[in-house]
Amino acid sequence: MDGSARPAKAWGIAAVLILTGCSGTTSPVAPSAVTSSEIRPVQSSKTSTPSTTGSSPSATGTRDLIVSPQDVVTDLQTPWSVVFRDGVPLVSERDSGRIVELSDDGTAREITVIEEVASRGEGGLLGLAVDDQGRLYAYYTATDDNRIVRFDVSGDAGSLSLGEPEVILDGVKKSTTHNGGRMAFGPDGMLYVTTGDANARENPQDVKSLSGKILRMTADGGVPPDNPFDGSLVWSFGHRNPQGLAWSDDGTMFATEFGQQTWDELNIIEPGRNYGWPVVEGAAGNPDFVDPVQQWAPKDASPSGMAYLDGTLYIANLRGQALRAVPVADPSTSTVFWDGSYGRLRHAAVSPEGHLWVITNNTDGRGRAVSGDDRILAISAEALAG
Repeated sequence: MDGSARPAKAWGIAAVLILTGCSGTTSPVAPSAVTSSEIRPVQSSKTSTPSTTGSSPSATGTRDLIVSPQDVVTDLQTPWSVVFRDGVPLVSERDSGRIVELSDDGTAREITVIEEVASRGEGGLLGLAVDDQGRLYAYYTATDDNRIVRFDVSGDAGSLSLGEPEVILDGVKKSTTHNGGRMAFGPDGMLYVTTGDANARENPQDVKSLSGKILRMTADGGVPPDNPFDGSLVWSFGHRNPQGLAWSDDGTMFATEFGQQTWDELNIIEPGRNYGWPVVEGAAGNPDFVDPVQQWAPKDASPSGMAYLDGTLYIANLRGQALRAVPVADPSTSTVFWDGSYGRLRHAAVSPEGHLWVITNNTDGRGRAVSGDDRILAISAEALAG
């Protein structure tokens, strides 16, 4: 690759792939443009405003129905996270340390390179988040630790720029694997952050350690007074490597988690609760630990980023190379889409228009890249629901 992202088709143009069969899989063909007859307006049934984290319900009003996956942007370098600031998509690239701004035609413009990023293995520039003041947060692996920095953002769409980074959290243990790294602002306005065990099995059960946890903090990195452990950022513990966060309409918090060799997990997160690792993996029926609401063999899943849209959790799977849809009304069930069609999937988010965006990760050293990888795909939830 030449280090730049190639413009994709305009976001309102659908692709030729047609969803087929009860399994929800598609034929493994790269997206291409189709006629406008495959796009039609749809009235959203939701009335809430989407969060800048991309984990909220769909936007209000009429929007285009994207009936099959379309390219938003192509030729990204190991993208990891996408968020929206005043409707403008911002994407992190794990290995390059770049944050890029996407224009309406899919052109990617570099707005910064975080020079402190020490990319190795699964470490690098990971999650992004945007607060209600429009400030940008980035989680990344540095030379000595994992940390979170915050940037002021200035300029208009097409010419955004970032101020000097302000460290709001550092000292989180790093490793070549299991760094966590997902961030999202919850319905309560607090910043939630996932951290991995950093390959140290003693960390998740130690509530004094920030590793193997889901953290909850103020926008300045402070400890909220209603956190479950006095003076601590820890919200839940006993995690191996959680990488997906989302909330349903009623405020229920969900997280995805990578298992080791037996079970990957989807969990409902409650403050102060213990999710078992490394004592247990998957459902154990032990009252000391919280069982997942659904679990999968790692070869079929490896769940990373997740988004909530119109009553359904959409989970991007890496080894499973699939998009998994889980209805929150019955989170023990799921439907698989795109089984192998687009390779490894890293993250899912909801655009301001109410479309589902999915990031591929085939250039991360573990996938098989095809022309145009890595890419972001867009589709409407109504199309997946059939």
